[in-house]
Order: sequence, then structure tokens, then C-alpha cells
Amino acid sequence: MTVLKTSMRNFFAHKGRMALSAIAVLLSVAFVCGTLVFTDTMNTTFDKLFQATSSDVTVSAKSASDTGETQSGTGKPPVMPASVLGEIREAQGVRSAEGTVFSTQVTVVDADKERLSPKSGAPTIVGSWNGNDARTMKVTTGAAPHGSGQIMVDADTAKKHHLRLGDDIGLITALGTHHARVSGIATFTVTNPGAAIFYLDTKTAQQTLVGRTGVYTNVNVTAARGVSDDQLKKDVTAALGGGYKVQTAKEVANANQQDVKSFLDVMKYAMLGFAGIAFLVGIFLIVNTFSMLVAQRTREIGLMRAIGSSRGQVNRSVLVEALLLGVVGSVLGVGAGIGIAVGLMKGMGLIGMHLSTDDLTVAWTTPALGLLLGVVVTVLAAYLPARRAGKVSPMAALRDAGAPADARSGVVRALIGLVLTGTGAASLYAAAAADQAKTGSGWLGLGIVLTLLGFVVIGPLLASGVVRVLGAVVLRVFGPVGRMAERNALRNPRRTGATGAALMIGLALVACLSVVGSSMVASATDQLDKTVGTDFIIQNDNGGLITPQAVRAVKNTPDLERVTEYKAVPADLTTPDGKVAKKETINAADPTYAQDLRTETVSGTLADAYRADSMSVPEGFAHEHGIKIGSTVTVAFTDARTAKLTVRAITSDDGMVDKGAMYASIATVKRYIPADRMPLDVLVFATAKDGRQAAAYTALKSALRDYPQYTVRDQTDYKKAFKDQIGGMLNLIYGLLALAIIVAVLGVVNTLALSVVERTREIGLMRAIGLSRRQLRRMIRLESVVIALFGALLGLGLGMGWGATAQKLLTLEGLNVLDIPWPTIIIVFVASAFVGLFAALIPAFRAGRMNVLNAIATE
Repeated sequence: MTVLKTSMRNFFAHKGRMALSAIAVLLSVAFVCGTLVFTDTMNTTFDKLFQATSSDVTVSAKSASDTGETQSGTGKPPVMPASVLGEIREAQGVRSAEGTVFSTQVTVVDADKERLSPKSGAPTIVGSWNGNDARTMKVTTGAAPHGSGQIMVDADTAKKHHLRLGDDIGLITALGTHHARVSGIATFTVTNPGAAIFYLDTKTAQQTLVGRTGVYTNVNVTAARGVSDDQLKKDVTAALGGGYKVQTAKEVANANQQDVKSFLDVMKYAMLGFAGIAFLVGIFLIVNTFSMLVAQRTREIGLMRAIGSSRGQVNRSVLVEALLLGVVGSVLGVGAGIGIAVGLMKGMGLIGMHLSTDDLTVAWTTPALGLLLGVVVTVLAAYLPARRAGKVSPMAALRDAGAPADARSGVVRALIGLVLTGTGAASLYAAAAADQAKTGSGWLGLGIVLTLLGFVVIGPLLASGVVRVLGAVVLRVFGPVGRMAERNALRNPRRTGATGAALMIGLALVACLSVVGSSMVASATDQLDKTVGTDFIIQNDNGGLITPQAVRAVKNTPDLERVTEYKAVPADLTTPDGKVAKKETINAADPTYAQDLRTETVSGTLADAYRADSMSVPEGFAHEHGIKIGSTVTVAFTDARTAKLTVRAITSDDGMVDKGAMYASIATVKRYIPADRMPLDVLVFATAKDGRQAAAYTALKSALRDYPQYTVRDQTDYKKAFKDQIGGMLNLIYGLLALAIIVAVLGVVNTLALSVVERTREIGLMRAIGLSRRQLRRMIRLESVVIALFGALLGLGLGMGWGATAQKLLTLEGLNVLDIPWPTIIIVFVASAFVGLFAALIPAFRAGRMNVLNAIATE
């Protein structure tokens, strides 16, 4: 009980000093809990949606995916004959059945040719209005579609794009463009996670999406009273035979949930990883806080020991303070995490993914995990300071506060740090020298961990040298005030090292990712310059295929010398060694593709691969299966005839563009795949006549004006798009890393604040002998700046080493150019100085307001 009372008294006596540490715990716990609540809420939303929209049993074509997604390389969904509907209705256990048609490979535009698809990545669905959809949507304006000239739109899409009754809507499919006017607007009765949905009547949907009537993509089956879904599935399967896919509502929902879960898991674990980094940085802040508090209370602890307190009691007293800090910070963090989750939901609404707070899901495991993490991390971080407090002797009560031993790093610690750093450097060297990506990745991960730990452990030793160098460069121009700031930073190298290490972690990751991202862009640019021989690339940025109408528009464009089509054709390959390689892709292209992409070969000539019944294979595949020039590969095209193709070229694996691709001519593929099953183009390449590039560029954009889903890029545009894509990804990661950097800034603030308290008498004496308030504040700000620059220098140097090693691994994937983004590195380093200035504002202000006489009289 005495230990608890002592801990409570000390905790509340120093509540101002504990506040910043509590904020670090709060932020870290909030990020973890917010991530879990947000992803759990999204799972709940989709679960409700899938359960509400699934019929008792769904029947679809055999080639349809498990999720009901009916895309194919032809741009048209796989279908079943309408006669299936009659067979299902006659099956035992069926109360009702309704045939439907839908597709997600449709581009929907308004009268101004503006796309109506969601920007959130959610699908655009065009289908026939049916009874199953009427369960989850209610026609609130106008009427359901009747006839080919009418279409109904969901209320969210109508509101977002300001659609009204009578507005013209264009549906661009592989069959052409169909126009209709809005006849009605339907509102979701369940949460819509962001899809844009358009409804036609059944006959119009069949003609528009498939090209003929008398077919369905799905049949929704309702069970008779007392018949379970599983029994209904058995009855329907018995009636139809094995030629169709029959799924219960639960199976359809599970398949959809699995797709969503895969996406959410990636997002969840990525965000939790950044929360872990914030926790790691928070550990340094907590260690520093308790170390300084213990040092400042040396006399107090010595007196406690003198009057009979045991080492264990002192130790437990500090740990109880840490426990209180962890509990307070974690409880507040759980509440803040729920707020973060709601904020993320609102943010998703801004990009079109509507998540209702009615579905807010807070599982009991979320606050439990947040509390457990916050408390355990805080107590563990305080263990070493607590152990140090327990070692304070009764004689310490006779000395001034602060143990002299704290002013220097231990020799053992320095040796351990050097061993860790050296071992980590050796691991990074092994990663750079690896000839396989899997092996190299393992060495890279080990090297990153060991060098990070090594720099943390050796931080005090580095602080003694690096701060002196920084002081000579940055602080000496400020005269005596600068020298005092340097000496203050050097006074306790362990404290300076720990504070700088907190900032080092975040900036090391920033530098590493900057080097990797910049190298990827530089490598891609270099590869494009070396290999791409075409002027223009036409593609759908959302991954859609290019319709025959758009291809014809490209081919009819003036000022073009050649146009090359490029298709991805799925197939199973039987190689000469008798092995079967399933789900491979043959890249079928026009023979001019050999000019458009200058692919290096290790054997044969790529142009020969476009001869009749010929193909090429990549070097690695050829080596694995013993393929040589003249070998025959049996190619079983999906839902088509089987071909025997002769290998005429073996391509190098050193390149990045189309790495690992197998090539054949479109003419060869057409001999084995029926015209109605022939995949649409993935890309189209166009090359202008000499000197006509600018005119051809303008003409291409004009020719594709009616097809807004496609983008025309020249090589400059393509490089910029790739750079923007990498830059957007890096900006997102930097945003997440900002949490760790914020916690590190709190660490600098806390260190300075506690340092000011520790030096109260010293500050009073300096003020008494003539140091002005302005000079005092400047001294503290300069101390903060040099600590921040110390952390930045270590972090940026370490991160560039990691990034350079990672780039060496990427050379195995064809990324051969190492590019150090010096402008970014310099900006981050300079920004670190401003971070130090910002962190010192409050401590410097408080120091300047000290009463001189009271400060001198402080014990």
C-alpha cells in the first residue's frame, strides 16, 4: 500500500512531465484501435450487403467466378441459355426463379462524355432490374426501366453526378455504345459501399451486354417453404447436371467476403505496421522520461532507501507509475481510436465509399488489445529506469541530484552496439550480393533490424562525436550561447542518443523508401528509353480492355505509320519435359510489336516468334523446362482448341518491361480461338510517321473522344504517369510515417522540458550573471536543433544504406539504376532543424519565465 501511495503521489506531482509520454501512448494505441475498428466496420458493412443481396441459390455459367463476377477477356459476360430458367423452375424445392443479366465491364458516361464510375475503386455494375435487387433498393423517383430507351440509376450516383430524370446516359461495351435516358432513381435500403449501379430492362440488358436475347448470366432461385439452401442446391444441381455453377447464399457471400477480406487484410496489417513503428518510437520517449525522472529524484530515492525502503519497493514504485501512465494513455487511446475510425469512414465517404456509423463495430478484443499493448509497452519501457532507481544507494541522498555515471555511455554498451552494427552491415552486404530475390530479402530484413538496433545501442557513442561536428558547423556562429547549447546536448550522451534515435527511425524509413522509389522511377525511365520503340500507348487505366470500336478509331487516325494490338491470352502449357504449367499467359500481338518493344533475346530472333504456329519463352522458363530453339510446346487455350507451337526465340530475363512474357502472333492465336471468344486488346501501340508525332498525338486524342475510358500517352506522359503513381504511393506511406515522427517530436519536447527542470538552479545562476531571457531561449532552441539534426543525420544515412541495398536486390527484377533523391534528402534534413525549433518552443518559453531567485534556491 505504501508503494502505491508513493507512486500515486509522484505520478500526480509530475503530471505535467507525464503528459507528453501519455500522448505518445495515446497516439499509438489510437492508431491500432482505429485501424481495427475501421476494418471491422467495413467487414460488417460488406457482410450485411452480401447477405441482403444474395438469393437462396444462384446459378451461373461454369466459367463465372465464385464471386459472381462475370468478366472475360472478350468484354462480354459468360452466359447460359434461357432454357435453364425453365429447368430450374421445374426442380423440386423451388418456389420461384428469375433470370438476370449483369456486367461490370461497361463504361458509363453522361451527355458530356464524363465517366460516371466511382473513383474509390468500387465497381460499376450494369444489369437487368429484378426482384432480388428490389429487396435492397427502392424506386424513390420516377419508375423502373421499360424499353430500350430507359435506364435507372442508384441515388448515390445520381446525387454525386447531378443526374435527373430524362438525362442521357451512354453505356460503352464491347458491342458498341447504347444510349438511354434516366427513367428512375433507386435508393439503397442497405449501406452502399460505393458501387455505381445502373439498371435496364431484361431484354435491353441482354442485347446491350451480351449481344443477343435468350440468355442469362445468373438465375436467382428462391426456396420453397421448409427447404434449406443446401437441399435446394442439391435439387437444382440434380435438375441441371454438372454443366453450371450452383451456389448457396452463404457460398456466394463467403466468396465475396474473401475478396474483400484480402484487400482489408493488406490495409489493416500495413496500418498496424506503422502503428508498431509509432510504438517503437514511443518506447524511447518513455525510457527517456523515466530515466530523467529517476535522475532528478536521486536524492529523494536515496532518502527513501535510508529510512528503510528496499530496492524492490523503489523498483515497484517506478513501475506502478509506468502502469498508471500506460492505463491513462491507453484508455484515452481507445476512445481516440474510435474517433479515428469514424473519421476514416467520413473520409471514405468523400471518395464515394459510403460507410454508415450505424454499422460501427467495436469488438471487445479491440479495446482489450489496445489496453494490453499500451500498458505492456509502457511498463516494459520503464523497466530499465526502474531497475536503475532500485540501485540508488542511501548515500545518494548526500549528493546533488543526477548520477555522474549517466553522463557517459558504458563501454559494454558501445561494444554491443558495434557488434550489432557490424553484423547488420555484413547482412546488408550479403543481401546486395545475393543472386536470388528470396534469399536477398531475408538478408535485407535481418540487416535492417540489426543495423537499426546497433545504431540505437551505439547512439550515445555517436552522439559524442556527431554533436561536436554539428556544433562546429551549426552552433559556433551563435557564439557563447551556441557553445553552451552544444555542451548541454553533450552533457548526457545517453539521453541525446535516445532522443535522436526516436527521430532516426522515422527518417530512416523515409530515406529508404525515397531511394527505392526514386530508383524505380529512374530504372523504369531508363528501360523505356532503351526498349520502347513506339510513340504512343493507349490503355484503360482501370485495367479494362479496349473495345474493337476504339481499336478501329485508332487505326483510322491519320499520320500513323503503324498500329499494334496486344492481347493477353490464358492457356495451359505442356512443355517438352512433360510438365504442365497451368494458368500461364500468352501475349499475343501483331508482328510489329517486335519493333515497338526492343526485347533482348538470348537465343533466336523475336521476329521469328510471330511466324505461324510459333512463340517465344523467357530464359528462366526455358531453363526450368529444358526448352531450346525448335522445341514444341503444347498450348491448351482456355475454352478453345489446343495448339502445338514451335519455340523460335528465348527472351532475356534482364529487362523490366514485359519481364517473363511469352509471345505469339495474333494470327496464330486466331487459328485456335473462335472469334466470339477472342480476348480484347489490353494495350494498343501507335507509331507516327516521321516528323508527324505532334499531329498524330492530337489526332489520336480527338479520335478517342467518344471513349473517355482510354488514355493516350506518349513516352513522356507514360514516364510521368509512372512517376506520379510511385509518388502517390510514397506520399501515402510518408503520411502514415508522420505518426511516428510526431511521437518523436514529442520525445524532443519532453526531453527538453525535463532537462529544463533538471537544470533549474543552473539556469537561475546563468540568468543571475547576465544571460538574458532571449539568450536563454535561443540556447534551448539551439540544443533542440542539434539533437534533431543528430537524429536526422543518423536516420538519413542509415535509410540511404537500406535503400541502396534494396535497389541492388531490385536489379534482379530489371531495376538497374540507383538514384539518390538528394533534393528530398536535403529538404528532410533542413526540415529536421525546423522540427527541432518547433519542439523547443514551449520548453524555451517556460525557461525564459523562470524567477531567477526561486531558480537559484531550488534544491
